[in-house]
Amino acid sequence: MVVTSAPPDLQHLDQSWQKRLETLLAAGRSAGADLVEVFLERTDHLGVLAEQDGITSVSPAFGMGAGLRVFRGLRDGFVSTNDLSEGGLLEALDQALGMLGLMRSSAGLSGFEGLAPLRDHASTKTDWLERCPDLAQATARLLEGTAVLERHGQHLQVRRGSYARDWQEVLVAASDGTFARDVRLHQSLGLNVLAADGEHRSSIGRRYGSHGRPEQLQQWDADASAREVCESAGAMLYADYVEAGQMPAVLANRFGGVIFHEACGHLLETTQVERGTTPFAEKVGEPIAHEAVTAIDEGLSDGAFGSLAMDDEGMEPQRTVLIENGVLKRFLSDRAGELRTGHARTGSGRRQSHAFAAASRMRNTYIAAGPHTPADLITSVDRGLYCKSMGGGSVGPTGQFNFAVEEGYLIENGQLTKPVKGATLIGEAREVMPRISMCANDLDLAAGFCGSVSGSVFVTVGQPHIKVDSITVGGR
Repeated sequence: MVVTSAPPDLQHLDQSWQKRLETLLAAGRSAGADLVEVFLERTDHLGVLAEQDGITSVSPAFGMGAGLRVFRGLRDGFVSTNDLSEGGLLEALDQALGMLGLMRSSAGLSGFEGLAPLRDHASTKTDWLERCPDLAQATARLLEGTAVLERHGQHLQVRRGSYARDWQEVLVAASDGTFARDVRLHQSLGLNVLAADGEHRSSIGRRYGSHGRPEQLQQWDADASAREVCESAGAMLYADYVEAGQMPAVLANRFGGVIFHEACGHLLETTQVERGTTPFAEKVGEPIAHEAVTAIDEGLSDGAFGSLAMDDEGMEPQRTVLIENGVLKRFLSDRAGELRTGHARTGSGRRQSHAFAAASRMRNTYIAAGPHTPADLITSVDRGLYCKSMGGGSVGPTGQFNFAVEEGYLIENGQLTKPVKGATLIGEAREVMPRISMCANDLDLAAGFCGSVSGSVFVTVGQPHIKVDSITVGGR
């Protein structure tokens, strides 16, 4: 008589998967892999778009799959699959092994002693999805938001609101004994307007996001959000175009941190060290920024968009000081980054889904608060630019950047004066970081999405108000 274990529960990623995963990991090790890793996930997504006074799009999506990665020496092979049967997982393993010239066989010792007890970060989160708003509640709140925009705004040609809910259950197992489970819940809200009066135009958007807060949409202050968006749109509608030139700039807190994230943060990921595209690869222990700058990446802030109980390789997050008083301290590292660069893992292995191999990625990344008030920064500038809100931009492989200023004002004789539009901040991380000479005491964070080699992930950007002594401002 042949005794077989019960099949795993396809409706939950839990302890029932242990035997199947141990068999899979042992087979990979027996084939000659140094390490085998399996990432399982289930997802439930809902997206809703409101335009003017109607719902124009509803996009539900469900998914389930696995990503298998095998390491041998400094090389790795990765394969993803939606077939979670025993045969489907073994076929994916065979494909990953084949990338490294390995073949599964019944002979040979695996050296794999089994998985450690499950570290279950999801036990208190099992009702998160049920506590989220249903479709009717989500649409009602979005329509409330677009209606409030109409009430507060003037000359509005377009009013748009969006809501996204992303629920994910993950199970990570690896032949080093890693066995961990988590449930993640991200929700985001966006409001956008286009105001027009004759030849004058302004377009303003704001996004709000959280992790692990099922009641976010129900608790959303639609009136306050709409008022913020409409005030900005009104201020920029008749603004003059800024004159181009080299000048000091004060960048507001919250989403102003997107420039540090894009221009410098990516250069502190071991992914960039592996590629040879970061100018800071050999700079640990050396100054790369002004002594006023301390920069941190962590996954711990309660409710922040980039927070997580464990990364996508099963490691718990930590607070990583990247730059301290201007001196480079550490890089963000995942499993492959540690293997290939020697930089210790930081709980930063992240991926969009099972279809991507994890890579070193940012979580909540921000410049720390300093001793000054925002007013101190503005009064220290004779003539310059105040960037209240940043828009989109682009970044080159070694930190060259240009970012549009969504809402900006001139600083003249230490005072904010008239609004200006059309401004673009242009620079390079190596040049700009040493010019951040003052940081205010009003650190705040903002939700965002980051795209890189392992797909799009939820992140937080942030900073207090900061002063850049000199930066190129593109304009007219």
